[in-house]
Amino acid sequence: MIVRTLNRRAPQGRVQVAGWSFRCAIGRTGCRILKREGDGATPIGLFAVRAVLWRPDRSRPPRTAVPLRPLRPDDGWCDAVGDRNYNRAVRYPYPASAEALWRDDPLYDLIVVLGANDRPRFQGRGSAIFMHVARPDYTPTAGCIALSRRDLCLVLGRLRRGARLAVPG
Repeated sequence: MIVRTLNRRAPQGRVQVAGWSFRCAIGRTGCRILKREGDGATPIGLFAVRAVLWRPDRSRPPRTAVPLRPLRPDDGWCDAVGDRNYNRAVRYPYPASAEALWRDDPLYDLIVVLGANDRPRFQGRGSAIFMHVARPDYTPTAGCIALSRRDLCLVLGRLRRGARLAVPG
């Protein structure tokens, strides 16, 4: 699976997988090799597809070969630079800065956890880089890759265990 953009500063692109191409939103500042926490960029690199999280109160689990886990209301993701759980799943609320994954809007109804800055993990090099549901107008993300719910489900159906996502420079 690959994400293509017209240029590294464009906040939209295409996800290509198994001969299909889907519109996507990316980070508001485009793509960067040297990702920093809070810079609004989608990191350039090759990332393992770790897992899929979904809201069980809003839908059935998606069809995919990628490991699945239902989201819980207390799921969060630490984005506090310097915290021992930086760029890891945590229970929300968390004493340091963390993003709640159980949201009122549908953006995190499906979350593909990407192996961005996780093995090894470097403080300040970006956290919570996911593939998730896009806003209807494909507004840029804070660094994630976002597709329509329909397209994200189609992508998930084509992924196999061990899949990787490439964001070329």
